[in-house]
Amino acid sequence: MGYRVAVFGAYGHTGRFVMAELRERGFGALPVGRDPRRLAAFGLGYRVASADDPASLDAALTGADAVINCAGPFASTAAGVIEAALRAGIPYVDVAAEIEANLDTFTHFTERARAAGVAVVPAMAFFGGLGDLLATTAMGDWTSADEAHVAYGLSSWHPTAGTVAAGVVSRERRAGRQARYTGGRLEYHSGGELPRMDWDFPAPLGRRTVLGEFTMADVVTIPRHLVIPEIRTYMTVDATTDLAAASAPVAVDELGRSAQTFTVDVIVRRGDARRRVVATGRDIYAVSAPLAVEAVRRVLDGRTRTSGVASAGEMFDAPDFLRALSPAIRVEPVSD
Repeated sequence: MGYRVAVFGAYGHTGRFVMAELRERGFGALPVGRDPRRLAAFGLGYRVASADDPASLDAALTGADAVINCAGPFASTAAGVIEAALRAGIPYVDVAAEIEANLDTFTHFTERARAAGVAVVPAMAFFGGLGDLLATTAMGDWTSADEAHVAYGLSSWHPTAGTVAAGVVSRERRAGRQARYTGGRLEYHSGGELPRMDWDFPAPLGRRTVLGEFTMADVVTIPRHLVIPEIRTYMTVDATTDLAAASAPVAVDELGRSAQTFTVDVIVRRGDARRRVVATGRDIYAVSAPLAVEAVRRVLDGRTRTSGVASAGEMFDAPDFLRALSPAIRVEPVSD
């Protein structure tokens, strides 16, 4: 293949999965980060750089064909690494699940990236990217819909340190308010506890209690290119209980994956018609790696549908992209 891909935040939890995925697929993987001791553990050539040091980033990306940013909180790292990618003229992909950080990327870099002819794909991960690909696939030949619902059925959710830190930053930026996408726009509001309801996931998961308005990055990625004024995301209550406990994920296999399983159930509605697509798999952090690496591969191979800053479903042929993720993620339409 011959491509060399820099991974900023290579020694983080998701970064290690991305490094392994790149090497498995035959890419040259270039670990980048602030700690030379942890970088050296990969046994590869590495570059030391910090998101707030442009000169170090420029040096780190020299000779790279693309960069994947795995270092959160992305509110602190995305802009600096994107700037460096634009200066280097190479594609940028990140795994940001932070709503506000993704909004910043679309707001501040759309025109510049298009003018530079550089692809920038934020939220190319389990949250944001996968939901967008599934919603785009469910839409099929529809050009608009009335509603989109993305329900996350996680068997558990033991967050990484990066997830915890990102959550703190997001809460601070929202001043403790809650986010929702309604009436064709993202809005923030003060409210009490999130509503609870039952969601009928396909077998074998079945009916589970979920939190409504558990708003994830899909409310940024989906409406970037799909005309859907109401977008709701939901999370199983059991997973949110684990999240609040903030215990780290525990590896249970040689790949470093946890025992966590997931079902992502996406429904789009237009009038009385509904379309539904479901994805299943294991370990939300581990599956972010094939999502991000497949995105880089397609950008470098020229298999894109637009230029500049774009979400997953906007940038790529969504059904074909999802097929390429098998067996890490299994996707199937469901008849209601």
